[in-house]
Amino acid sequence: MYVFKIAHRYDEVITLPAFTIDIQPQQIKAVYSDVDLQTAFVEDIASKNDIMVLDCKEGLYDRLSVEDNLKFFRKWFHCKIPISELLVMFNLQSCAGTSLKNCSSSEVRRVYYAKYYMMNAKVNVFQEPISNVDLKTMNTFIQLLQQVTKEKRAVLLLVSSAEHALLLTDLTYHLREEGLQVLETETEEQKDMNTSETLASPFVENLFKIPAKVDDKVILFDPTEIDYIESQSGKSFIYINKDAFALDFTLTEIEKKLELYGFYRCHRSYIVNLQKVREIITWSKNTYSLRINNKAQSTIPLSRTKLHTIQEIFKLK
Repeated sequence: MYVFKIAHRYDEVITLPAFTIDIQPQQIKAVYSDVDLQTAFVEDIASKNDIMVLDCKEGLYDRLSVEDNLKFFRKWFHCKIPISELLVMFNLQSCAGTSLKNCSSSEVRRVYYAKYYMMNAKVNVFQEPISNVDLKTMNTFIQLLQQVTKEKRAVLLLVSSAEHALLLTDLTYHLREEGLQVLETETEEQKDMNTSETLASPFVENLFKIPAKVDDKVILFDPTEIDYIESQSGKSFIYINKDAFALDFTLTEIEKKLELYGFYRCHRSYIVNLQKVREIITWSKNTYSLRINNKAQSTIPLSRTKLHTIQEIFKLK
């Protein structure tokens, strides 16, 4: 088992909470967070652990061909796998003779995957491993994860997209300034099986979570995590910073469920978490917005007819 123990860190830019996350051999865990928290986490890992964060940013040779890069690192890391097999494994056959500087960004990313695999580290920490890559490269990384777990290596993924985290592993955590929490998920089948039990439970309000969809999985969000909810073209989405997650509920349905948790319908297309409101902005005599206290500093519309109620809620009148 490998344990990452992070101490509390506070500065003017970011608050990194104290938390511990352990990874067993053959285990893949993901930590989903905003970019600032991720950067602070990476800095902490680099300063306190004898481990490299694999960020796909440097360490290759642009003037060498893809195949020559692989040959160099194969020799450097004493890898026994034949070059021909590595080229197939990382989908690099078509660009094997191309110099790295003439390869696409996705092809370069697959060369990084090959290098990191040949390092044969017991614990692999990947930072944004599938950000801005094509489908072939994404599938290549998924196959890499399957291979390293077969070899009893541990993997920690640091991502700023919940969708990427859930695509790569079911063991996903959400890192916020308040701390590290398990990102609760269930499949659609599990959701159907649990619906009747949930409706019959006398403790539903105390245990209430907001179910949002990502592919074939359902993420269960605590209401306090949500910044606001928006209706677009008949579909509802919850927003946490810049990330949007689709809901099965209409805005009217979710409004009734969230009233007890401090949410308010501030516009026909928006429901806001009142705890996250930082500022009421007046653009003109009849145009208003609410600024949200999140990393994205989001602004959402406030209807003129709702202004008086908002002012009463915050005791501004």
